[in-house]
Order: sequence, then C-alpha cells, then structure tokens
Amino acid sequence: MGKALIIGCGGVAGVAIHKCCQNSEVFEEIMIASRTKSKCDKLKEELEGKTKTIIHTAQVDADNVDELVALINDFKPQLVLNLALPYQDLTIMDACLATKTHYIDTANYEPIDTAKFEYKWQWAYREKFKEAGIIGLLGSGFDPGVTGVFSAYAMKHYFDEINYIDILDCNGGDHGYPFATNFNPEINIREVSANGSYWENGDWVETEPMEIKKEYDFKSVGMKDMYLLHHEELESLALNIKGIKRIRFFMTFGQSYLTHLKCLENVGMTSIEPIEYEGKQIVPLQFLKAVLPDPASLGPRTVGKTNIGCIFQGKKDGQDKTYYVYNICDHQECYKEVGSQAISYTTGVPAMIGAMMIMNGTWTGAGVYNIEEFDPDPFMEALNKWGLPWEEDFNPTLVD
Repeated sequence: MGKALIIGCGGVAGVAIHKCCQNSEVFEEIMIASRTKSKCDKLKEELEGKTKTIIHTAQVDADNVDELVALINDFKPQLVLNLALPYQDLTIMDACLATKTHYIDTANYEPIDTAKFEYKWQWAYREKFKEAGIIGLLGSGFDPGVTGVFSAYAMKHYFDEINYIDILDCNGGDHGYPFATNFNPEINIREVSANGSYWENGDWVETEPMEIKKEYDFKSVGMKDMYLLHHEELESLALNIKGIKRIRFFMTFGQSYLTHLKCLENVGMTSIEPIEYEGKQIVPLQFLKAVLPDPASLGPRTVGKTNIGCIFQGKKDGQDKTYYVYNICDHQECYKEVGSQAISYTTGVPAMIGAMMIMNGTWTGAGVYNIEEFDPDPFMEALNKWGLPWEEDFNPTLVD
C-alpha cells in the first residue's frame, strides 16, 4: 500500500508504530524520525523480525521546516503522522504543504508560551491544503479522535439531532508512584491547571480550574470523582454536530494527584513563565517534567482499566433519546501487547487507524478536517479489529 513518515518517538508514537507494523499490508514501509535518533533505532531493533513492514529511522528537528521538507523529499511518504509535541504542529503542516503530503495528528496546535488549546491556527490552513490537493486530518487520537468518531456515529445511526454531549474520560489505573502523569507531563499539567470551560448555547462558559466536580460509576472501574476541563474537541464538535446546545468534558483524578498538583502550583513549579536560575533561563514546568517519571516507563507498573466514551442526549423521530458509547481498556493487556500503558495505547491505536483511512483511500478529499467530518463506520469497525472494541448503552446514567 504505501509509506508513512512518523515523527516522534514517545509513548504514543511507540504504540502507533507497533500497530503500523502489525498492519504491514497497509504500512509496507515506515520511517521513524525524532530529535533523538537512538530512540528510533531502539524501537526499530525491537520490531525487526516481528513484522513485514520495512523500518527506517532518521534524526529530525520538528521545529525546522527545511529539515522536515528535506526528509519528506528524501523518503517520499504518502503521509506524515505527527506524534511529536503540539507546539510543532504548524511547522510539520508547513512541510507537508511544501511537499504536498497528507498530514495527520492527535492533538491541536498549542503556542509554547500560552496554554491555549484551540483549532484556529490549524483551521487557517484549510484553503492552502485544498489548493495543494492534500488532507490534513486533525485529532486522530482518543479525545480528540475517537470521541469525534463516536459523535459522528451516533449522529449517523441514532439521532436526528444531538443536543447534549458529555465526554467522560476515566483512568482507573494505578502506577504506584505518589505523583506521575500518564502522558507528557508538560502537556498534562498545562491542561489540568488551565481554566475549565464548556460549550453552551453557542458560547464558551469558563470555570475555575477543577471547579466543577461530579461522581460517576464507570463500568469495570467503579465510582470515580471527575472534573470538568476544557478540551479541544468541544470546539469542533459544536460546529460539526447538528443541534448542539451543550458539550462538556470530564476527566477523573484521584485526591493524591490533585493534592500534589496544588502543592506544585503553589510553589510555582507548574509555571510556563521562564525564570533565571544560575545565569540560565529555565521554564519551571519543563524542569518539573525532567524530574517526574517518564510516562513511557509507567507501563510495567500500571494496573487497572480506562473507560472513555460519550453520552449523547437528543431527538430521533421527535422522541427524546439517550445513547452512551465507550471503550474499556486494560493497562496490563496493553503492556503485554505493545509494552505501553493504556493512556498511550488509546491514543496510538486511533493514530494508526486515521493514517490507514487515508493511506488506503477509505477517506478522501482535500483540505483540513476534524475527524468527525468523515464517515465514522469504517473507523468504528477498525477500532474493534485493532484493539479498542467499543460498547453501547441505550439507557445510561446521565451526568446531572
């Protein structure tokens, strides 16, 4: 089928690369490129002999458009799967534009100096991508990603209009550390310490960080405290799903995590403002990231399950209707299969599936799209096949 260039070699990239190698009919050849080539080489070594996919590695600075363009021109992939940092989305999109190569990511662009998660910077590329005849697929992770596919699927099969969406992200895993983050600490802490917000009646309603707390009983995990956060897919779903009155996003956190986070915030360790230390400029949050456990190292010690899904309320044939679709993922099963915990797994699998949809021509077009703008059915089918089976409930407990 074809060649893919995968940029990044962290926890999520590791899962996506494993999955591409399991799917070598589609991904005949891949190149893993990262700032640290030794990481790419180590992964290549682990996978060789276990897959028919031909694996190449390269060193690249994803902040440097010229380096990216040179690498793309040299390898000539059909698509670039961006699993680097959200700060690097625009340079990678520029390189894809210059080389007329399809682009896929899992998280929207975020300026390095402000914790702002929004799509405006990437949506500004719509016309340019259209003119170049290439697809930019935004947010092919789990949330955003699968949550958008779930929304499109609910709309296509069960509703005439969807009025309320609650996205519930529950991690019931335990890694045994007093404090660690399940994905990039810098991104995770920026997300959690930012103000919360939700979409209601055509506008954003802003909340204090962690101000709104609810309890929910998650299948296979149990009763958990969850908190309302701002999350980027609220912005695209509000535009792309018919009939929306309100969309909210909730994530579960244990008390120990919140206590540690509050303490770190109080002493200034979560700040993204540079400070001077021994004659050098350092960003406290980046320093904190360096001392915390690497999320990729949590796999062997994390036990428990995740449960992530969407509850929809709306109308079908004039009648009120509710629908809940979700995935349950087991940390230890993920580790046995690909050497990673479930947080990386639930993002890495959809990254591969999104790339496959474009690689094999299931999804076509030109321009920049959010994932819910495509036909959800082949993606939903692929989730069942590639390790993220979903379950449905037509009479769910609603979040008040």
